[in-house]
Amino acid sequence: MKQYLPLAQIITAILLIVSILLQQRGTALGSAFGGGGGFYATRRGIQKKLLFASVVLGSLFILLALLNLLI
Repeated sequence: MKQYLPLAQIITAILLIVSILLQQRGTALGSAFGGGGGFYATRRGIQKKLLFASVVLGSLFILLALLNLLI
């Protein structure tokens, strides 16, 4: 079991990075300086699934890190 935890954590980390990078980017620094419009966009379709996957993978990564620490 101890030998599989780091491998599972590495795979989870890679999937988490991919799910974060696939999310749609906003207007970046443009909105910080007063630009960007000011509209509210809801997440639909694939964006909603990517957000959910990021939350689940982040939670799983933390859980695996704690298990790796305790075992």
